[in-house]
Amino acid sequence: MQISKSKALFEKAQNYIPGGVNSPVRAFRAVGGDPVFIEKASGAHITDVDGNSYIELINSWGPMILGHNHPMIKEAIIKAMENGTSFGAPTAREVEIAELITGMVPSIEKVRMVNSGTEATMSAIRVARGFTGKDKFIKMEGHYHGHGDSFLIAAGSGAITMGAPDSPGVTKGTAKDTLLAPYNDLEAIEKLVLANKNEVAALILEPVPGNMGLVLPKAGYLEGLRKICDREGIVLIFDEVMTGFRLAKGGAQEIFGVTPDMTTLGKIIGGGMPVGAYGGKKEIMEFVSPAGPVYQAGTLSGNPIAMAAGLAMLHHLNSTPEVYATLDSIGDKIVTGYRNSLDKLGLNYTINHIGSMFSLFFTDKEIFDFESAKHSDTALFGKYFQSMLHKGIYLAPSQFESLFLSTALTDDLISQIITANEESLKEILGK
Repeated sequence: MQISKSKALFEKAQNYIPGGVNSPVRAFRAVGGDPVFIEKASGAHITDVDGNSYIELINSWGPMILGHNHPMIKEAIIKAMENGTSFGAPTAREVEIAELITGMVPSIEKVRMVNSGTEATMSAIRVARGFTGKDKFIKMEGHYHGHGDSFLIAAGSGAITMGAPDSPGVTKGTAKDTLLAPYNDLEAIEKLVLANKNEVAALILEPVPGNMGLVLPKAGYLEGLRKICDREGIVLIFDEVMTGFRLAKGGAQEIFGVTPDMTTLGKIIGGGMPVGAYGGKKEIMEFVSPAGPVYQAGTLSGNPIAMAAGLAMLHHLNSTPEVYATLDSIGDKIVTGYRNSLDKLGLNYTINHIGSMFSLFFTDKEIFDFESAKHSDTALFGKYFQSMLHKGIYLAPSQFESLFLSTALTDDLISQIITANEESLKEILGK
């Protein structure tokens, strides 16, 4: 595999861009080697600047649920561009997409469009604080809610302590209002709530986290959180930036039957364009300016190009429910093929899987939270990633990221993925 042009671009980029990339995971530091620079994409394939083509299982970290450069999305974007790219004023599409979202996600009675998942989550926390009049919030270890200051917090010295800054530039004053708990541990939440009685405004989590690898909620966990939040007057926020409209029309909350007070969205509702959104109960969302006192604004919020792409995507998903059965089938076929190869080769592994998302961990331990995910053999994963890349399969360049599948994966492509997986496993095991 020739990547000379990518190498030259990466060397040049490091002179002008911190680390040579505009988002850290793209640097390949978790898997070794240098990143490949992508030139174009179509369907299930991406092609780098050296002309190498890959079957890819990231789909721009989730939004390309129908595959890359889908003709329907492309047509909607081109048509919208004929009327202009940005107005900074209301458009009919904003109303239409808001109506569509509230119809597809029953827990959302009103919604506000923003430009990214980070904007959505930090705005949701602010609104929850304004609504409750309380300052603190709880987040789960290993869950990623964007790079807002209050989310970049590491665990303190115990389950009932405040967090500490996890990044230079985040102040201790910000960190003191962020409380951390392990995922899938209701007892830890009870302790936090008791130790901070009547001070917790919100509890935010990914109902199905994908930023420590894919991890699934234990039976009764989400229901338990709902009960605690109801009892304590805490706003329950589901961060469904990744899972919203991917696992089902109504997201993970539809799959698990647990209704949050607020939901944050992104990825798929932009059809590949930069979009985020947050919404929830009417009485909470009425606190958002100009209806209420909690300020949030954005010149590009509801951008007409992004709204056109999002509308095309959501209309299709809303009117074509068989998309989800197709995605589930694709996920089942790939994961079954992986398991067969791993079992045959006698390699220790754990696969967490739901619908069109899955993660392969190189450990035989159950992965149910951030601490258990750390048991994975990351060095082995790095070798596996590089082997798969050279066989034309582009994976997430980190053990601690979920894979995202698309409907563009045909049976023939699925067979190629499964074959490459087995060959890579044999290669790294020396068999």
